[in-house]
Amino acid sequence: MTLSSSQLELITRQLGREPRGLAAIAWQSDNGIPGVLQMRSLVDDQPFPTLYWLSSRDIYQAIAEIETAGWVKLIEQEISTDEALKQAHWQDQERYVARRWALMRDEDKQRIETLGFTDLFHSYGIGGIRHWDKVRCLHMQYAYHLAMTAEGGTTIGRRLDAEFALNELTISL
Repeated sequence: MTLSSSQLELITRQLGREPRGLAAIAWQSDNGIPGVLQMRSLVDDQPFPTLYWLSSRDIYQAIAEIETAGWVKLIEQEISTDEALKQAHWQDQERYVARRWALMRDEDKQRIETLGFTDLFHSYGIGGIRHWDKVRCLHMQYAYHLAMTAEGGTTIGRRLDAEFALNELTISL
């Protein structure tokens, strides 16, 4: 996907810097504002296991408030006690790993193997987390959810939409 100069300018404004390792826009609002970026898995020979990066400042701020209210720990506790939730979350992790490999450039796959990072990319899930029953960051969870909207999203993303109506936010930047 070739990004226009106006898209790159907007992404740079959103991030406060030029994006490194940008592969594509994975999700954008109805009015064309990039919200989730698809990232390369290898940047300057360094592994970057985060496939989806939230770029929308509006969504970022909303999720920051949710995290501040303690929702990461709440969701982790629910995952530890609700077997159906744990299985659904685990399946989201597996889909993430498979999708990252499927979207990865062939030259990145080869270089990752040469550099000895293959196991990392098979074991690190959403947001680069190794322990799949944990939640590192709701921003990365929600970025993945938005990128997967056409396929029904993700377990935690649907929960955030239901609890906080993130899917109804007006996206301006």
